[in-house]
Amino acid sequence: MIGATAGTGIVGLDAVVLGGLERRRLYLIEGTPGSGKTTLAMQFLIEGTQQGERSLFVSLSETEAELRSSAASHGWSLEGVTILDVPPLEADPDRQQALLHPSEVELGETVKVILDKIDEVKPDRLVIDALTELRLLAEDQFSYRRQILTLKRYFSERDCTVLAIDDLTEIASGLQLHSVAHGVLSLEQRRMEYGVVRRRLSVIKLRGVNFRSGFHDYVIETGGIKVYPSLVASEYASEFPSDSISSDVEALDQLLGGGLRRGTSTLVMGPSGVGKSTFGIQYALAAAKRGESAAFFAFDESYRTAADRAAGLGMDLAGAIEDKRLSWCDLSPTTLSPGEFVDRVQRHIAAGVRIVVIDSLNSYIASMPEEQALILHMHELLTYLGNQGVVTILIMAQHGLVGETHAPIDLSFMADSVVVLRYFEAEGEVRKAISVLKSRSGFHEKTIREYSLTSSTGVHVGPPIRSFQGVLTGVPTFVGGPGSLADANGRAPGS
Repeated sequence: MIGATAGTGIVGLDAVVLGGLERRRLYLIEGTPGSGKTTLAMQFLIEGTQQGERSLFVSLSETEAELRSSAASHGWSLEGVTILDVPPLEADPDRQQALLHPSEVELGETVKVILDKIDEVKPDRLVIDALTELRLLAEDQFSYRRQILTLKRYFSERDCTVLAIDDLTEIASGLQLHSVAHGVLSLEQRRMEYGVVRRRLSVIKLRGVNFRSGFHDYVIETGGIKVYPSLVASEYASEFPSDSISSDVEALDQLLGGGLRRGTSTLVMGPSGVGKSTFGIQYALAAAKRGESAAFFAFDESYRTAADRAAGLGMDLAGAIEDKRLSWCDLSPTTLSPGEFVDRVQRHIAAGVRIVVIDSLNSYIASMPEEQALILHMHELLTYLGNQGVVTILIMAQHGLVGETHAPIDLSFMADSVVVLRYFEAEGEVRKAISVLKSRSGFHEKTIREYSLTSSTGVHVGPPIRSFQGVLTGVPTFVGGPGSLADANGRAPGS
């Protein structure tokens, strides 16, 4: 028995329309050429045939051979889908003297061919591609709208769910079809200054049905369209313990007030090369050692480079990955949309990951040039991860190496904790310092400690730096005695 809604067969789209499309209704699918309208329509019909329904594709712009070739490029077979290829009608010189305008006659004959085929096939699902051809045949906008209204009533009387495609090549038509259709889906292409074309979908209208409003990223790949519904963090609340996780570096945990608490986010800021990524790796490996799962989303550094660097510090990154306790995801901001990134994060969380490291926000920002959209997007993502009890470490590189530094965008107000790493000059050497500026989860040290990375100790956090003032400025003032800092091997003064 056919259900009350028609599933689209498109991953993610049914979630956007909350289950599927109401049957016996006319839906308008609009978008510029290349946005994937025909691909979406094919998936809709193929899903119908797989459910035992009759499907009809009326093509006014492409031949049957072209449609079958497009389907084959996705690995599909259109077996079970009836295709009606409506060619342009032959021009008749005698019509020039008729009382009716030739285009009006041609429109009527074209519609008759379509209706005769519908009466023959009696489809449960129907696609008309594209309405632009009918619009061109109509004498004026009034005739075109009247014809669409007539078709809409005809379809509703035959228990037929219809997708009508509009390629928006006739901008003058405006929004008149929006009032006729039961629902309107808009497909949009966005050309970036660099990188691949981004695509996003929005439901402009859906009568009598709730749906996810706003924009939803989607991709067209071999196998069809995949939609990434926008994240609504409030839908993912869960219960989890409120304990803290350790980094296996006692002094670092002390600095953070006992470690990082579950369900919180930590922003790690500092100039390039100061050890931010290693901070994240340390926490991820400590979790893997305890038997928990972690995921490292790397926008900047490849796995091979990171693994070699970690091995030089005595950190077995490769071993954690082989044990399937750590997932390393190399990402490209030029090809990855924000929606696709969120989808990857969600899949890892569903698989049991409880520690997420995002390295770095700088490259992620480049994939979302709209600053306000980035802030809202990150807020929703961090809220979702917090609701799932995930420990999130966000890494951001600040501009400048020593002296004054600044971040490309201020996201510190969103993070539960903020850790700052700095270079500073002391005793004729370039040193590193670490401090916690903020922690919503409770007590944390207000000290500034020396931070070092060595082959013998890996991540090492020394005692508080009390012999210098102005360490965070990069050029401190010495106020203590000689030998006040740890040596090159991370040993504290006097040890």
